[in-house]
Amino acid sequence: MEYKKVPLSISEQITRLKERGLKFKNEAKAAHYLSNISYYRLRAYTYPFQNNDDTNHPFIKEVFFEDIIDLYCFDRRLRAIIFNAIEKIEVALRTKIIYHYAIDTNDAQWYENATLFKDQATFIKVVSRLYEEIERSSEVFIAHYKQKYSKPEHPPAWMSLEVVSIGLLSQLFSSLKNDQTKKKISKDFGLPQPFILESWVHSFTALRNLCAHHSRIWNRRLVVKPRLPYNTIYSFVDAKPLFANKIYARLCCIQYILKIISPGNSFSDNLKALLQASPLVDLKEMGFPEEWKSTPFWD
Repeated sequence: MEYKKVPLSISEQITRLKERGLKFKNEAKAAHYLSNISYYRLRAYTYPFQNNDDTNHPFIKEVFFEDIIDLYCFDRRLRAIIFNAIEKIEVALRTKIIYHYAIDTNDAQWYENATLFKDQATFIKVVSRLYEEIERSSEVFIAHYKQKYSKPEHPPAWMSLEVVSIGLLSQLFSSLKNDQTKKKISKDFGLPQPFILESWVHSFTALRNLCAHHSRIWNRRLVVKPRLPYNTIYSFVDAKPLFANKIYARLCCIQYILKIISPGNSFSDNLKALLQASPLVDLKEMGFPEEWKSTPFWD
């Protein structure tokens, strides 16, 4: 099938949306928005309000263009809240991996010890990527190490692992054997088994990348799913009604860890305030249960 759709001017985009039933309070202001936020990007926010089985995509309820912009802004604010929270988790995970393995092995370059990894092939792959990221780094402390020291060739873990991406950090943690050190790190995050933390960090990494690339979070079905625990060291929400492919499940995982590593953080308050100010948002579609705010977990 050949794609035959032609580009539309901004005025034509407004006309098309009006023909489909979208209402406008101020078309001049709408034109300004469309000159800075693409028509196609906004399509993700109009989609739930349209009959998408019909080739004309008519709107099936009264919605204003300004409502769509509000949803778009809500999503942007949600991404900012999530991104800030995952940053805290990433820094804490990085710190604990570096510290516990350095202390337990008494080795500054422990990441070069193949016996700590599950298998040789994975070790080679992870360490090769680590070396690449060290070489690409423009951090002053990496340059200082290279200028001052000739042996060992690569900087100690507390320098090297500070410059790796969250994706590689996640891969490194998953690749390490399930030894006592790894279990110690998992328990620091309130999770008795490392495979749960591995899963959470993997899902956080994917979610963080969506946020970093300004992708839609609202109403999205997420591919990388966290494993939902049925036994945690501290109180967690009931995992049975959670949908692992919806955002609420990840927000619960984030909240659980933040309560441990950052007591008194504002994640829950910011999330509640944002949702309170966004009446058009369908919480059920995002996986939120009806009484989520009233549970002690979200205090």
